[in-house]
Amino acid sequence: MKLEPKKYPYSTSLTWTGEHKGTLSSEGKPDLPVACPPEWGGHPNIWSPEDLFIGSIEVCAMTTLLFLADRERITLRSYSSEAEGKAGMIDGVFGFEPIQVKLKIGVSNDGDVARVGKLVPEIEKWCLVSKSLKPHVVITPEIFVED
Repeated sequence: MKLEPKKYPYSTSLTWTGEHKGTLSSEGKPDLPVACPPEWGGHPNIWSPEDLFIGSIEVCAMTTLLFLADRERITLRSYSSEAEGKAGMIDGVFGFEPIQVKLKIGVSNDGDVARVGKLVPEIEKWCLVSKSLKPHVVITPEIFVED
């Protein structure tokens, strides 16, 4: 498969709504309430950056497998997954230990069990999010006096 050298922009905006909470937005999509997790003085029952980080890996694994299955003309009957990442000190730096994504994939027949099994290792190769876990992040502030 040949990949085009095209760049695909994705953007979000975040508005602080008080306390340790905000609203994450992206054009044409529903707003998402977000907060610092309770263990960091935040709020329960609201998506945290850590939740979104683990969730984005899990969603990318699913959509990558769906892409690969479509490419191989395999019809999946069901799909669900669970993902877990534990944050802590690793080599003197706070970060995530290896993240586990457990898939449950339903197929139509025994032949598809083997075919999908061969696709699963390809998820790590093609999943944009998991391949991008160590990018350099540039933070550029604009600080101003507000009336």
